[in-house]
Amino acid sequence: MTSSRAPGLAWEITWLAFAICTHLQTRAEQSQGAYFLPEFALSPQGSFLEDTTGEQFLTYRFDDQTSRITRSDEDKEGGWDAWGAWSDCSRTCGGGASYSLRRCLNGRNCEGRNIRYKTCSNNDCPSDVGDFRAQQCSAYNDVKYQGHFYEWLPVYNDPSAPCALKCQALGKNLIVELAPKVLDGTRCNIESLDMCISGICQAVGCDRQLGSNAKEDNCGICAGDGSTCRLVRGQAKAHVSPEKREETVIAVPHGSRSVRITVKGPAHLVIESKTLQGDKGEHSFNAPGTFIIENTTVEFQKPTDREILKIQGPLGADFIIKTRYTAPKDSVVQFFFYQPISHQWRQTEFFPCTVTCGGGYQLNSAECVDVRLKRVVPDHYCHYYPENKKPKPKLKECNMDPCPSSDGFKEIMPYDHFQPLPRWEHNPWTACSVSCGGGIQRRSFVCVEETIHGEILQVEEWKCMYAPKPKVIQTCNLFDCPKWVAMEWSQCTVTCGQGLRYRVVLCIDHRGQHVGGCNPQLKLHIKEECIVPIPCYKPREKNPVEAKLPWLKQAQEMEETRTISEEPT
Repeated sequence: MTSSRAPGLAWEITWLAFAICTHLQTRAEQSQGAYFLPEFALSPQGSFLEDTTGEQFLTYRFDDQTSRITRSDEDKEGGWDAWGAWSDCSRTCGGGASYSLRRCLNGRNCEGRNIRYKTCSNNDCPSDVGDFRAQQCSAYNDVKYQGHFYEWLPVYNDPSAPCALKCQALGKNLIVELAPKVLDGTRCNIESLDMCISGICQAVGCDRQLGSNAKEDNCGICAGDGSTCRLVRGQAKAHVSPEKREETVIAVPHGSRSVRITVKGPAHLVIESKTLQGDKGEHSFNAPGTFIIENTTVEFQKPTDREILKIQGPLGADFIIKTRYTAPKDSVVQFFFYQPISHQWRQTEFFPCTVTCGGGYQLNSAECVDVRLKRVVPDHYCHYYPENKKPKPKLKECNMDPCPSSDGFKEIMPYDHFQPLPRWEHNPWTACSVSCGGGIQRRSFVCVEETIHGEILQVEEWKCMYAPKPKVIQTCNLFDCPKWVAMEWSQCTVTCGQGLRYRVVLCIDHRGQHVGGCNPQLKLHIKEECIVPIPCYKPREKNPVEAKLPWLKQAQEMEETRTISEEPT
């Protein structure tokens, strides 16, 4: 008789503890004004009983059979009843947990769990809602501990017991475990989304799903492949000059992540912010610490001989990083961040069908979109990022119903079955922009369509979007321009003392031929003084000895005397 009353007695004791907890919890909420769902919100309607092996198992009463769901084949084979409805979420925001129960129809011989969990209320909490773990600590502020009242603050990231409610008394070194486990839905640590459920830290992916391994990529995209941002890294040397007191190093655009800026030297780091609405601001740092700039947390560090800016991101504005000089000494700035690809391709809707009946085709295209401003911009913005690949247009048939017999086309087949699709036709290349040294030439193109009668007609460009576009620009005249080339110097015109020597200077093209076209102002000189280091035994003339006729005549005959416009001989 005693054994038959044991379960009922345990049930009554459990519900008595349940009522006491409810009373204490209500007291704490009324005294502090804090609101959160109590821990028993996730406790099933039952109690944990100790069996002969010391393990815990769950018993419960479930009278509302209308909320049961259909049993699966797996449940039937395992002796389980169907899973019950999901409970209310343990939190109203910020990520909580909900549970569902099932009962064993074979007594205690079922294999597997009789409770399961899922995440819920994954929307972010309002900014004025406090931290969930802090709320749980503050609920004990009006409960005496060792005869005294304390204001309790949460202790985060405890590796030994991440799901225990450890709190520290304000202004004291007193750290106490006020509860063996925090409420379900409390984060295990600050750095991750993992949450505590029934006192156990459970993995939560960036997709907010329980047990998920999904991680954010460097661009901040959950389970992304890193294709929506690009790594920017490098260094710049800040040069000091009397004319300038500061210098712009690099612009870190809105939405960038994992920013790290380091300056080595006497220069100071300055941030100039610019929001998407055009608001500007300048921010400098006098001491290490954490600062909020345009809704972005900025950590400033100042070890010996350097300054460091760390910004996890994403940036809430464009940050222009500048250096301000305080001493006549150069500084080196190193930067590292992931920049979002702010312009991406987006496929358009399909264009109208080429025909109204009888079978035609329709195409779509791709347009470049500014992700930040959410508007269409010219295509060259998307070409700036090598990672961007313009999607190929799609082609599909349309209006396949036969045309009325009165039109005279009773058996019209799809358009592209018996005649070519529209194509690009280009005009001749223009003349090269320069005659040498590398220039460009352009050509235009139009979209044409061939009718059933073989007539070529120009049509709208969108009809050719499926076809590869021809090149509209190319380089030309890449060979070097003609340049002045000097021959070897002649012998000095005297055998002792000071004289003159001559050389021939010709305009030579890239093939080595003597041509015109060289700039006369850049022509090398053909005459210069020379000294023969042999003393003369007769008085030297005051003026340099003129070149003898054969040398002078030869130089004048070979010297290039034509202007740029003259044709070479």
